[in-house]
Amino acid sequence: MDNRSFRHDLFSIALPVTLQCLLQSSFSIADQIMVGQLGSVSIAAIGFAGKFSGLCSTVVNAVVTAASIMLSQYVGRKDREGEYRSFRLTSLSALLVSIVFFLLSFIAPSFIMGLYSRDSEAIAVASSYLRIVSFSFIPMTLTLMASASLRCNDKAKLPMYATFFSVILNTLLNYVFIFILRKGAEGAAVATVISQVVATIVVLCFGSRYLPSRTSSQEKGDYFPSFIKILLPVMVCEFLWSLGENVYGGVYGHISTAAAAAMVLSYPVQNIMIGALTGISQAAGIMVGKLLGNKEYNEAKALGKKLVKYGALGSIMISILIVLTRSVYLSIYNVEPEVRAIGSSILVVYAIVAPVKVSNMVLSGGVLRSGGRTDLTGLIDIIGTWGIGVPLALLTSNVFGLPIHMVYFILSMEEVVRLIIGFCVFRKGKWMKSL
Repeated sequence: MDNRSFRHDLFSIALPVTLQCLLQSSFSIADQIMVGQLGSVSIAAIGFAGKFSGLCSTVVNAVVTAASIMLSQYVGRKDREGEYRSFRLTSLSALLVSIVFFLLSFIAPSFIMGLYSRDSEAIAVASSYLRIVSFSFIPMTLTLMASASLRCNDKAKLPMYATFFSVILNTLLNYVFIFILRKGAEGAAVATVISQVVATIVVLCFGSRYLPSRTSSQEKGDYFPSFIKILLPVMVCEFLWSLGENVYGGVYGHISTAAAAAMVLSYPVQNIMIGALTGISQAAGIMVGKLLGNKEYNEAKALGKKLVKYGALGSIMISILIVLTRSVYLSIYNVEPEVRAIGSSILVVYAIVAPVKVSNMVLSGGVLRSGGRTDLTGLIDIIGTWGIGVPLALLTSNVFGLPIHMVYFILSMEEVVRLIIGFCVFRKGKWMKSL
């Protein structure tokens, strides 16, 4: 692939996906900034609820990842029936996941939120928020699945436009529900649900004609084994990874409500960083996957290496910006000076570890998964999170009693281990498979 083709493919996929991810991230960012004017308890509460709803998003995104892997290879070899079958299977699986999480969040929100904190006031606010926001899980799933298919078929701009419109709506509704109607965190949840439903309606109405459809009345080939082989490892991996993130959330909450609130203040910045560079990760999976579908293995490996480098350079530039502007950012929240000071330290730590996080996202989440070897990437993530991250989090907080920014820095060393293992797998080339 020459440089001109590389830049064209990268920007045609990565730019719309990046903008869409940034806009999607602004759902939670708008909630947190506006609710941040209500004080530390509300900030921490939305953070706790966001951790559990994030668990739903992560598992659904695992299914979407499996869909993208299969769709990109079937699109690359122009197998329309395979594209349709894989889209149907992954969509049904993703919907099942979102329904389970909706039922859990609606029926037992207080029990779930009690796992994250001992603060009864924060638990009450978080439970109310989670019960309402759970109504966004199913429409979110439909939007993500449709977006994955549209991106693989070079229609990435449509989901971006839908998300842009819904984000504007979300911001307006946040203002109305939180400040005019004075509904607090519950108002933020209602705004999120309405905005997500609107995004789904727009994507399905305008993008339905581009989604895969049956090409014949006869079933051609058995796609289910390939689907299961890809889906199960990535779903188990993403669930365990997100469960580990929820353990981290519980660790922060049990340090103190102030510490948990300070960590939540960093989430919008983290979401912006990840959103800004998710496009490269998504583009890596699609671009490399198409080359693997055509059995162009040398080109796929060279392209993967180039994309990882682009992600690392981009994250370094954003990290510098985070350090320089962190005081200005934290000043927009109505919180105690202690919370603001802790948040500043956390942002510095995040800026240091972010380039490693992003490199992992592009390498393991994009390049290595494009060949369908989700078992390899799953094992890497499980080793990092449960073999290193979780034990270090529990040790540094419960045994040594370190402050939250040091706990966060030490547990983040799992990213370094994952990156080293990921590069070893990449160099050996066993991930390069054509489905």
